[in-house]
Amino acid sequence: MKIEQIYTGCLAQGAYYIESKGEAAIIDPLREVDPYVEKAKRNDAAIKYVLETHFHADFVSGHKDLAEKTGASIVFGPTEAKLGFDAIIAEDEQEFKIGDITIKLLHTPGHTMESSCYLLSDETGTPKAIFTGDTLFIGDVGRPDLAQKVSEDLTQEKQAGHLYDSLRNKILPLPDDLVVYPAHGAGSACGKNMSKETSDTLGNQKKTNYALQEMTKEEFIKKLIEGLTPPPAYFPQNVKMNIQGYDSIDEVLERGVKALSPVDFEAVANDTGAVLLDTRSPQVFAQGFIPNAVNIGIDGSFAVWVGTMIPDVKQKILVIAEEGREEEVITRLARVGYDFALGYLKGGFEAWKAAGNEVDTITSLQPEEVAKVTKDNPNAVILDVRKQSEYDSEHVKGAEHAPLDYINEHMGQLEKDKTYFVHCAGGYRSMIFASTMRARGYDNLVDISGGFKAIKESEAFDLTDFVCPTTKL
Repeated sequence: MKIEQIYTGCLAQGAYYIESKGEAAIIDPLREVDPYVEKAKRNDAAIKYVLETHFHADFVSGHKDLAEKTGASIVFGPTEAKLGFDAIIAEDEQEFKIGDITIKLLHTPGHTMESSCYLLSDETGTPKAIFTGDTLFIGDVGRPDLAQKVSEDLTQEKQAGHLYDSLRNKILPLPDDLVVYPAHGAGSACGKNMSKETSDTLGNQKKTNYALQEMTKEEFIKKLIEGLTPPPAYFPQNVKMNIQGYDSIDEVLERGVKALSPVDFEAVANDTGAVLLDTRSPQVFAQGFIPNAVNIGIDGSFAVWVGTMIPDVKQKILVIAEEGREEEVITRLARVGYDFALGYLKGGFEAWKAAGNEVDTITSLQPEEVAKVTKDNPNAVILDVRKQSEYDSEHVKGAEHAPLDYINEHMGQLEKDKTYFVHCAGGYRSMIFASTMRARGYDNLVDISGGFKAIKESEAFDLTDFVCPTTKL
């Protein structure tokens, strides 16, 4: 028996490869499925099942493509959803054989109504591991508010109540020595404050996970919904794609990995109104970029922020990337449902600049420089674009707050003739904010290099007293 966790950091997502006696199952696969196919081929194994823990909201699963390429059967827990592909809609406690091991589906509604866990037992029938999807994380449980986007009858309070029952009736009675393998870790928007660890024993989770401690259902519901913020706008669209189906990843790559000269790039941009997405690092971007381009660096929480800043997954996109990373960008866009990349700038920004085209820049200053400028200019504003929980925890006294998550709601508080010194935690989100507002005609935004971390280390600003944050959403 072989169990392999395939963890993708940018999504904080864990997929799983399970193999026994020449047969394999994949749990919660990513959109690009060739690595799973190749792994099974190397091991001389046939992929028999694609086991889905639920209809994912934060990424597009590869179940449809994987089934088409391998002949594997897709399995979901109990649901009345009308699927756009063939699948087994399993009953609670239905078993599936992989070689000489058994995988039992445990229906655990709460995060979503079809949410299920998979309990793996070895050839002797001894339970060894449980794949918990978004039902149980390490240190946390799945948020209960996503199903509201599917049905108005499913309030977050009702869902939290279902999750309370699922955890106590299906999970807590299981053996302490089971290994828990969740679908996500720290950084995912599917839970409030998950651990960086990506597996643990169930026994340890029974001791340390707040959601598994003794409490009434009412107490559980209150704890679970406290601190929840609205999920990214693309989540419901990903759910829809996971239920109804989607274009093959091969088609998406063929469409998106298309090299465009600066002339062709500009022509396509003018003809289509595509978003110009520059995926270089924030500090490199600031030194020179194509006017109206928005910076979301590939080496960061790329998928989450693309989903937050580009609400429509069908939006046409043109890519500016580091040379050699173009296909990676197109693939990572597709992972979260952005299938309509129209191509990339051949030669990157340097080719655009060499062609004599117009370029723009964003000023980036060290905290010490900002302290001097703001001291002499009472009209200058420090603008904190971190999440509400981060701002509440500690911030520069007098700083205005405009969370990047809700940039559209906060546009009205910015004045075009006023200078704003923008910061986040480390510099990634502040450049997303500054570039987005620049594209909307706000020219007086200055980035504070290094973000709040550098601000604090500089000791050049008065800060509020630190308060431990209650959530990382």
